[in-house]
Amino acid sequence: MYELPLFPLNTVLFPSTPIRLFIFEERYKHMIQDCLDKDQAFGVVLIRRGVEAMGPLAEPHPIGTSAKITEVQRLNDGRMNIVAGGQERFRILSLDKEALPYLIGQLAPYPLRMEDPTLLAALGDRLRYWVRRYLRLLEQAGNTQLDLNQIPPDPVSLAYMAAALVQIPTQQKQQLLSISESDTLLEQVRTIYRREVVLLKTMLATQVQENSGFSMN
Repeated sequence: MYELPLFPLNTVLFPSTPIRLFIFEERYKHMIQDCLDKDQAFGVVLIRRGVEAMGPLAEPHPIGTSAKITEVQRLNDGRMNIVAGGQERFRILSLDKEALPYLIGQLAPYPLRMEDPTLLAALGDRLRYWVRRYLRLLEQAGNTQLDLNQIPPDPVSLAYMAAALVQIPTQQKQQLLSISESDTLLEQVRTIYRREVVLLKTMLATQVQENSGFSMN
């Protein structure tokens, strides 16, 4: 068991992925400065009930990810832009809302149960195929270039990167973060990408049809 300050947000942070935050509230300026002074991580947790800013402390979901600050840009009045990297998943055992202006969590590690490396490698290859298709379709949709070489070789890191990238509801991302087995995580992310590839292909086909002026009527 260990203790970390918690930052309830309307976003889900996955291990091995970055998060960028604008820190403007007094309680979170205090929290981030404490983390910098102590060279300490903080926990990112999705809000279950409540609001992200300017209100009572929100109630978080029980599974979150620790984040280590890697970049700080200081602004006026103590405000900051920060970049932090997702580290390890945790499970909240209890919350302290009284000791400090921000939440303190008593936490337990929540490691992913790892399957046979050969199985994970095969599942990673299957997911990588769909992630590459998805990214290529995004290039077509937005006329942007994406570096496919940045796709992680490690299957679990790939799954978490893919979960962070795909545009799905935050509640669904929280469900992915909460999965306890590595093979289940890879399979569920692959299922999402297969669906999203079909949706993107349909969207692009519709755009081409509209731009050509073709009508089925």
